[in-house]
Amino acid sequence: MDIIKLYQDYNVEFVTEGHKHARPGWVNCECPYCSSPSTNPGYHLGWNMDEEYYFCWRCGWHPPVKTISLLLNVPISQAIELMNVYGINRTVTTIKKVDKKDFELPSNCSELSYMHRKYLISRGFNARKIERLWKIKATGHFSILDNINYKFRIIIPFFWNGQMVSFDSRDISNKQLSKYKACPKEREIIEHKRILYGNQEHWIDTGIGVEGPTDVWRLGPLSCATSGIEYTQAQVRVIAQTFKRFAVIFDDEPQAQRQAKKLVAELKFRGIDAWNIKIKGDPGSLRQSEANELIKSILK
Repeated sequence: MDIIKLYQDYNVEFVTEGHKHARPGWVNCECPYCSSPSTNPGYHLGWNMDEEYYFCWRCGWHPPVKTISLLLNVPISQAIELMNVYGINRTVTTIKKVDKKDFELPSNCSELSYMHRKYLISRGFNARKIERLWKIKATGHFSILDNINYKFRIIIPFFWNGQMVSFDSRDISNKQLSKYKACPKEREIIEHKRILYGNQEHWIDTGIGVEGPTDVWRLGPLSCATSGIEYTQAQVRVIAQTFKRFAVIFDDEPQAQRQAKKLVAELKFRGIDAWNIKIKGDPGSLRQSEANELIKSILK
């Protein structure tokens, strides 16, 4: 449960991303502090869904408990009780500021080399097809961005609404401590944990949610990835706004399965026909013939 459900239940008029007053990740309503009959009420009071704080574009930051008390016209004690019931953070959250930089890929990105194609082939992928469909790039013995080493990696661009907005990367040497290294947060046009990895142009009413890009490569363009099992509420909203049916296929590890079931429950609460599919291992390790059969079963 969240702020949207609370607003719906208590008839608070609100707007979300897509409206001129609401940026992605925000839920906006009329501000009880600065709105008056003599001013344009608008939707200036925003609730940040990820960081859980209120901020009015006119009059600034406001404490959550007092704000909900004013919005619902209820006592402070009842506001606290409602926030507990709806799972809304009522602690004072400071606003995190990130000094943004221009988006760019790591240095010395190029087309896939022999060793990059060899890595993909060893995992059962058609390397040239993956390169063409998913616009992946390669790095060699030297590649850096903001003093982060991206050597010997496949660079995986994230596109949103036709624009490259972020990237992830996968080590091909199996010698580096971090298998995956994402784009520095200050470089992202849109944070990759606020969107889904995949190809929006191919999505239909039925979606398939997986953990990472290689799972998407295996299951194809009808699928999308949350970039790990720790999905965000922003991603839940994107799924709920995009799909009517949604199959979740995370790895078979216990923690991953717990998160898969949790995601299914959250989507069902939002009215999505969602279900969990448990397979042996992870989707990216399936044989292509197995992946094709799995897709057919989901689309029936």
